Amino acid sequence: MTFEQFLNQFVEGMRATTLPEYIAVFSGIASVWFSRIENIWVYPVGLISTVIYIFLSAERSLYGEASVNLYYTVMSIYGWVLWLKKDRQQHYVVTVQFSNRREWLQQLLFFAFFYIAIFSALTWLRRAFDSATIPWADAFASATAFTGMWLMAKKKVESWYWWIATNIASIPLYFAKQYVFTSVFYFILFVMAVFGLFEWKRRALQHGKAFQEGAELQGKKH
Repeated sequence: MTFEQFLNQFVEGMRATTLPEYIAVFSGIASVWFSRIENIWVYPVGLISTVIYIFLSAERSLYGEASVNLYYTVMSIYGWVLWLKKDRQQHYVVTVQFSNRREWLQQLLFFAFFYIAIFSALTWLRRAFDSATIPWADAFASATAFTGMWLMAKKKVESWYWWIATNIASIPLYFAKQYVFTSVFYFILFVMAVFGLFEWKRRALQHGKAFQEGAELQGKKH
């Protein structure tokens, strides 16, 4: 594809962008912004985006994208409840933390399971219904997104690594499927995910330092 062809496709795609897609994109950007600053509004605002994308994806037979956004919707409700959960001292149960080795292994297995499952399902759908899917690319974008969303609900710093991978894969994927504005959306999300990673790393270090100081103080009392 020449630059002129790329530019023409971009302009045509932007002109074809519908109001629901605009709403989904801007609410998605707002959701990631709330996630970066660890604000509970990440979930209710994000639900607007995911629900719209379920219908937009299904409309064009993009089953991989539809399944991702259905998963986002379910996990948004789960994460919403988990982020609001408090202990007896009224402290939030889930705080931003780094993953240990065992959790890293769980993440990789989680990703591998969903990649294989989604790749197999999309390959079958493509053969059976001639759907507009690219099995290996859709499966990678979906499996990394599944992993990132699961880890975000648990406030793991590493969720941002998976989001970065999802965004990088989704930029060309959505452009190829004529969702040009959504492709731009994922580029914006990529940039925001990089900043989100640094922000959550900082918060995790602060939480770790505060926990250590609290433990030391408790030890001195005893």
